[in-house]
Amino acid sequence: MKISTVTLLSVIGTAAASGPQISVSVRDGSFDSLSGGLDPTLTWSTNGSSGDYDLEFGLEANVRATSDIASLPKSYWGKASREMGAWGVSAQADIDASNLSSADIEINAENADNDVSVKVLGSATGSSFSVSSVEATKTMKSGDATITVNPAYDVGSGDATVAFGYDSGDTSVDVTASKDGQTITVSHQVDDDNRVAPTVALQSGDVSVEWERSLGDGNSVTTTVTPDESVDIEWSDEAWTANINLGLEGASIGGANVSIKRELNF
Repeated sequence: MKISTVTLLSVIGTAAASGPQISVSVRDGSFDSLSGGLDPTLTWSTNGSSGDYDLEFGLEANVRATSDIASLPKSYWGKASREMGAWGVSAQADIDASNLSSADIEINAENADNDVSVKVLGSATGSSFSVSSVEATKTMKSGDATITVNPAYDVGSGDATVAFGYDSGDTSVDVTASKDGQTITVSHQVDDDNRVAPTVALQSGDVSVEWERSLGDGNSVTTTVTPDESVDIEWSDEAWTANINLGLEGASIGGANVSIKRELNF
């Protein structure tokens, strides 16, 4: 059995509600000492306002002993939000610390009164801005059921997809259609503790089945079986989360990749 050390250990500490968070994970590979395998990361954010705008800022940085302070930051981000009539509009920029000349941009607009939202993804370099994708979501009520329509367009590839959702409570149906094919997922709450959700790709005939078993108090085990590919298990138990991936070929199960995460708030 192979233990994936990427997420074998994750300790998250919160000093205060608005304070920084520090996560420590174990990296893949062999190291001469424990400290060599640790990858501590600090995330920090703050918020404020300026006129009609709500502002948020944050960063993610390495935590290690070094005299080169400028090498510690991994990324920066900033977000501005405001109300414009019936619409709530926000724009966020994410900047990689290794390339300060460009930023990934996400623009969101939501009209809560009409249950409509629009999201635009793009990138900015200097004074230029290019759009990479656009999508919209419309939610409607039909009796006791909720219907969702989500068209999306990838500008770079020219690919368009449309996702339809129907949720009646215990049963939901999601259909995603593109030029490459269509997939259908039907999720049904069998009883208070069990939910089953098969997914079928109509063009290829590929099938996967997800089974979620509630353990009470918000804990659960979710198993997803994809024939001739894998068995994936996620076990959530309070602050612990374990993920197990098993290779699957016919009736034969291959080696396991296991990751375990523990969250501590203090």
